This record gives sequence, structure tokens and C-alpha cells, in this order.
Amino acid sequence: MYNFPIEYEQPLFRPPSEARSLILQVTSGCSWNKCVFCEMYSSKAFKIKPFDIVRQEIKQIAGSGLNFNKVFLADGDAMVLSSGKLLQILNEINNTFQRVRRISIYARPSDFLNKSLPELKELKSAGLKLAYVGIESGDDKVLKNVNKGETQKTTVEGLLKAKEAGIKLSVMILNGLGGKELSRQHAINSAKVLNDIQPEYLSTLVLSFPFGEQHFKNRHNGKFTMLNTFELIEEMGVFLKHTKLKQTIFRSDHASNYLVLKGVLSKDKEMLLNKINEVLRKPQYANLREERERGL
Repeated sequence: MYNFPIEYEQPLFRPPSEARSLILQVTSGCSWNKCVFCEMYSSKAFKIKPFDIVRQEIKQIAGSGLNFNKVFLADGDAMVLSSGKLLQILNEINNTFQRVRRISIYARPSDFLNKSLPELKELKSAGLKLAYVGIESGDDKVLKNVNKGETQKTTVEGLLKAKEAGIKLSVMILNGLGGKELSRQHAINSAKVLNDIQPEYLSTLVLSFPFGEQHFKNRHNGKFTMLNTFELIEEMGVFLKHTKLKQTIFRSDHASNYLVLKGVLSKDKEMLLNKINEVLRKPQYANLREERERGL
């Protein structure tokens, strides 16, 4: 943002839906930073910004005359901060910006397990209403292969604990993460985890290789064969078929997705599956997004 009153330590990431939010960088990097598929914070070490600096930045923003009704706490998993530190930040935000109606954060399932339920409820009462969680997969073998540091059990227990506290969840699954070897169990077990959690929001991204496929394979803990476009869409169909969601807003419209899918699960489940099946019957349509981006 031009002439923004504070400086960020780059790179800085935020969810697409937080485009109009105040991004407050309360930590730098990711406390785990070991997932083999993720290079987002590989260029910087994890550190916690002192509260005095956070408070000063909040005052600078308020003094600039800029107004926000949503705030996103960065970086990678700021939820790793202690409840006490988070409460200090939340209270400062609420006392300074009177119009703020939602504060959100990146989190890992273990972050919720490491806090008590009363602590989580207190955070929610202080305005922490939404957590973005990269589940990536619900399959233990896939999670182990990519060194996620979570299991199916910790994922379900952690996110159900967050929901019990009243914190809404926006979760993400990584299409293709299991490779050809584990594609089906990745899809089915990911659906099972989501069925247990019943998140408010769900999105899918396609596995990408910012430093090349071989770099990914060198870090991967098992055999991995990349899926082609047709197989990625087929895996998405298996995943959606096994979901039993009641009222989850679903989006598969990230730039990495070959086939744009949007709907509410399970209300729009059959419509989405029909769209996938139509592409699978006519594979020539699977590259429409690629062709559009090339200007064809």
C-alpha cells in the first residue's frame, strides 16, 4: 500500500479474502517451517515481534487516518503465540480501532491443542473469530511424507477444539499432495477429516513446485510421482464424492486450480461432481484455464 505507515518484513502473505484487511505482522516466518511442499517462509527465520513494537505500529496506523473493519494477524502461524500475548494484541486492536468486526489468523491444529478451551474462548471473545488452517491432507501417510508435523488425530482434535470455542475455520486441502502413489487415500481421508470437522469454509489448491519438482522430491520422505491435469481433476472428484458436509462454503478458484469450482457443500455437491465428470469425459476442456492464461 502506497505511503503505508508501517514497514513489513518480506515476504508477506495473507489469504485472498483478507485483501482489504489491515495486515498486522505480529510474528515473522513460520514456527514449524519444515513442510516439504512449502517455501513461503524459507528465506527468513521465525521470530516474535515485541509487543511494544506491535503497539507502536497500531498507533502509527491509527494516526494515519486509515480505517479498517477487519484485521489479519501474520505471519505463518501467529496462533503459536501464547494466549497472553495474543490477548494483549487483540485488546490493543479493539481499543484503537472501534470499527473492527473481525480479527483472523493463520494457525496449525497443534496451536489449538496447546491452548486450553477457556483460553480459546477468551481469544474468541476478544475478537479472534476466524482461523485459516492448511490441513493439506487427512491421510497420515501423506502427512508424514511431507513432514507436516500433524496427524489425522491432531488435526481433528485441534480444529474441533477451536470450533467448540466458537472460532470459525477456513481450511485448505492440497490437491495432488499424495502423488499418484497415494492419490486415492489422500482424497478419501481428507474428506473424512472434513466430515468430522464441518468447517465453515473449505478451499483447495494444487500442489506446486516453486523450486522445481526434483527439489520437492529430494525433501519428500517417500516415493512421489506427480499427477497430470486429468488425474488432479479426477482426484478432486474422489474427494468431493466422499464429503458429507452440511453447510460448508467451498472454493477451488485459486490461480493454481485448473478447474474452477464453487458452491456450498453438500447442497451443490452433485452439481460440482457433474462438472468434474463432464471434464473427465471430455479431457480437452481440462486445460481451459491454462489456455486462457496464455491468451489463447
